[in-house]
Amino acid sequence: MRVVDLIPASYRLLAIGVLLTALAGGSAASAWKVQDWRYGQQLAEQAGLHKDDLIAISNAAADQVRTAQDNRLALEQRLSASEQTHYKELSDAQHNQARLRDRLATADLRLSVLLDATDATNSDTVSAATSAGGVVHGGTRAQFDPAHAQRIIGITDVGDQGLIALAACQAYAKEVSTPK
Repeated sequence: MRVVDLIPASYRLLAIGVLLTALAGGSAASAWKVQDWRYGQQLAEQAGLHKDDLIAISNAAADQVRTAQDNRLALEQRLSASEQTHYKELSDAQHNQARLRDRLATADLRLSVLLDATDATNSDTVSAATSAGGVVHGGTRAQFDPAHAQRIIGITDVGDQGLIALAACQAYAKEVSTPK
């Protein structure tokens, strides 16, 4: 006799049911594991793509910042060169004006104006004397008093400085407003 024949039929059915349940449970568990593995793999791929997108966005932002910094540096260098040019022009103009004032003060140079030869009313009132060593070419000239000449040179000095400052402001505005 076999051992199986000794077990009643109801117990055999119960054992077969338990065995089938265990097999079904095991296959369901393995199905869940396979599905979990697939979803995990998909989530990992999506995370990798998201990470790649973030890296691309970060690199683009860094490139924009670098470009903006390079543009700012180039503008600062151009403005510095413009400022140095303005300073040199202003310094040269001031130096020339000072030299001209010194020459007027020492009577090394005389400031004179050309008189209108057709003006009959003023022809006798202004002295047109020249120095012994000089020859006046052209029309009659009148010399200014050295003090008046100094004031005229001072006025032209201020005017020259204003024109130089205006040119510098225009160059600055042009540099700042021109995109490069």
